[in-house]
Amino acid sequence: MKIVVIGGTGLIGSKTVAILRQGGHEVVAASPQSGINSITGEGLKEAMAGTQVVIDLANSPSFEDKAVLEFFETSGRNLFAAEVAAGVRHHIALSIVGTDRAPDNGYFRAKVAQEKLIETSGIPYTIIRSTQFLEFLRVIADSNADGNRIRLSPGLFQPIAADDVAAIVADVALATPRNGIVEIAGPERAPFHEIVACYLKALGDPREVVSDPEARYWGGRVEEHSLVPLGEARLGRIRLDEWISRSRTAA
Repeated sequence: MKIVVIGGTGLIGSKTVAILRQGGHEVVAASPQSGINSITGEGLKEAMAGTQVVIDLANSPSFEDKAVLEFFETSGRNLFAAEVAAGVRHHIALSIVGTDRAPDNGYFRAKVAQEKLIETSGIPYTIIRSTQFLEFLRVIADSNADGNRIRLSPGLFQPIAADDVAAIVADVALATPRNGIVEIAGPERAPFHEIVACYLKALGDPREVVSDPEARYWGGRVEEHSLVPLGEARLGRIRLDEWISRSRTAA
């Protein structure tokens, strides 16, 4: 099977490409560096020729509200035009758990717009909504730092390892289109500030993590269940302590 992975050289893309290639599939790791650009349309027609499945893992280089919305809308329209012409049978996109429950978060609003384009494209699809990646914990901590204190919401948090995300994305890509949403999350759920505190303690980071109900997440207010699945979800297998241990070994 020929599969095109848009954003195939990124964190999730590179892992997904490796899994699918190991399974014997013909996989195109598409990126602007490889001459395939979903924003300009460069190389899309050629890449899609003979393709059965497209996995969209592209991400905006800017998180500014207008720029990120334009990125996902432009990328989506270009992809669907090329996919319809090529007769693609399954479109998979990675989105975010709770993206439709945080209207004050510009990035989440852009993902909602992307999802709507997918649903009306006419191409069989599966949208995978994931919780935040464990790999982003340090960025999250640093971006919420106030001196030696890190202020985070006590809302529930259920981060998932990138290896688990990639494994599920690859599995979904080989399955029948759901024409709906699949939610995925990590195996452990706890208050946001507690998970980050546990992570920093394991690293020997002395900063204090403070529970602050008013703390924002990328500009959006976090309620108790804003960032976790509300219903059934497919769970990853890698726990926080195992992921930290693996990360140290890799380093």
